[in-house]
Amino acid sequence: MSKVASDHEQLNKLHDHIIRETVHVAMKKVCAEWGSPPAPFAFFLMGSGGRFEQSIWSDQDHGIIYDGNDDECQSYFLELGKEITHGLAVVDYELCDGYVMASYPLWCQSISSWQQQIKQWLQEARWESLRHFSTFFDSRVVIGREAYLKTLKETAFSLLKSQPHLYIRLVENVAFIQKGIGVFGQLLPETRGEQAGTIKLKQTTFFPYVNALRLLALKNDVFLPSTLSRFKLLENNYPTIGRYRPYFQELLDFRLRFCKHARSYKQVHVVHKHALSKEGRQQLKVLMKNGYSLFSETKSIVEKECSLW
Repeated sequence: MSKVASDHEQLNKLHDHIIRETVHVAMKKVCAEWGSPPAPFAFFLMGSGGRFEQSIWSDQDHGIIYDGNDDECQSYFLELGKEITHGLAVVDYELCDGYVMASYPLWCQSISSWQQQIKQWLQEARWESLRHFSTFFDSRVVIGREAYLKTLKETAFSLLKSQPHLYIRLVENVAFIQKGIGVFGQLLPETRGEQAGTIKLKQTTFFPYVNALRLLALKNDVFLPSTLSRFKLLENNYPTIGRYRPYFQELLDFRLRFCKHARSYKQVHVVHKHALSKEGRQQLKVLMKNGYSLFSETKSIVEKECSLW
């Protein structure tokens, strides 16, 4: 890990390697106890892992899609999901606080059940259901049938096009942005608790970029989950959006530079204000401001395009 801690791409390739090896060990154990898988399947990552945006420490966000509809399939793949979850915890990927893991039935389903789940999330269009949907959409297969995930994303694209008002609901779902800059241009650290004096990079700086590009990806049928890949694919459609890509790349590098000594998952998402030099503080403010501008511009684009439908 220390060899790749300053290289975003190599770091995430290492995460992929560790996760794949862990899943293979889990599969061997389950096969020895339960026999071979009763159906083809795909194991996929979501969240920062799905977007290829993990830092040195990461938690677990993953799911399983299988091509079968009987109880035997469900029991088998839930058991596999539990073993994978356990294995990843053993190698220091924290359990997801929101239970977004293949050990839970919501995230371990057949293709047909997954399609119904996506329809339900979008039809309900509640805060929690849309949050689940957004989490699911930032996904990629790391082991198994990539076509299964592609089929599910195609289902989502089709549903959204038939109900364009849902794009606005998705914007509203992520519209709240925790401000990291005060009215006098000062950074706003946490004032209470164990994180007092720190700035939450995830909420104040990463989310505006990630959420904006997810919205545009949904609007334009972009399958790739990484924010940088989405930037590259959408720059032709939205030339003004492309100017924000260097800032997001800079943000990835900024996080690695200031969080490389973190000792837990919680620590990689915060930076102590006093650990920043004058130049570092100014750099962070610029990254924040451009994230806010990007999200505001994206919101306007989506609202304008939806008004034309």
